[in-house]
Amino acid sequence: MSAFIVAKITIKDPDRYKEYAEKFWPTLQAFGGTMLIRGTFVEPLNRDSDHDLAAVMHFPDKEAMLGWYRSADYQALIGMRNEVADMVVSAYEAFD
Repeated sequence: MSAFIVAKITIKDPDRYKEYAEKFWPTLQAFGGTMLIRGTFVEPLNRDSDHDLAAVMHFPDKEAMLGWYRSADYQALIGMRNEVADMVVSAYEAFD
């Protein structure tokens, strides 16, 4: 079953966020991950949101998704991620 990461993001340091993003892409691709959507917040439809951006990443399965997030390469970026952005990251598995 496919698996997904949903991230809600507020960028704190745009210049350093670009550096984080450049390092992020190879880690995602190494586990078969792809970016389905990246977009800016428009308006709340049923509740307020406290983030400016959202991203949805697709993985072939839960093992690949968790393998990516727990990988040494991605874990090495989390400190930088936390410095440059406020991010809520959640994992989902698709229904059959």
